[in-house]
Amino acid sequence: MASPASTSRSDARRDVTSADVAAWLRDRIRLGRVAPGQRLIEADVVRDTGASRGRVREALQRLETEGLIVIEEFRGASVRSFTPDETRQIYRARMALEGLAAHDCTIAADPDCLARIAALQEELNSCEHTGDHLRFTRINDTWHLAIIDGARNDYVRTFVERLRLPLYRLLFTTFYKPERIDFANADHRRITAAILAGHADEAERLMRTHIAEAMEFAVRLEEDIAG
Repeated sequence: MASPASTSRSDARRDVTSADVAAWLRDRIRLGRVAPGQRLIEADVVRDTGASRGRVREALQRLETEGLIVIEEFRGASVRSFTPDETRQIYRARMALEGLAAHDCTIAADPDCLARIAALQEELNSCEHTGDHLRFTRINDTWHLAIIDGARNDYVRTFVERLRLPLYRLLFTTFYKPERIDFANADHRRITAAILAGHADEAERLMRTHIAEAMEFAVRLEEDIAG
């Protein structure tokens, strides 16, 4: 018969879902706490999350589908690395989709959505000259998603989320420099102003330029990491 202590541990493991494990791993990858190419040892994840081995394997399979990790026979799971060319391809796809989202948001967003975008812009403005990259990254994500929500296109949202996930680590790291925050937010102000003024074509053009500039920062960073 199992002891009360072992039964308690088993119950705790059952409470940790594969979605919980996936979210935990996703955050560690996003924040750069595990590096590209670094192996993800199942036993370590089981220990750190309290999940069962089966739930951990389900989580790893989910992250492989999202493009965050690769799973190889005899080697197991590791954080996916991207070449500069792959990084460019992802950002170019984002340029098209998020440009479309900015255009359609300008036309389709309701007053509540527009007010939310304006309020988020004020929050972004308050991050300038602070170097608070954690706060800026969080609000930046929310601002982008608010514009995508305003476009009222579920397909665009799904594809953009899929594209943003693998390169979130690079996006997060680029904002470590205060001048990068200020530079990016100058774009945000122009995009927000175009959306609120009802200039759909201008909003699309500005968003595409914004993503293109982010691409150049990310590619340079990827090249620096690769040595």
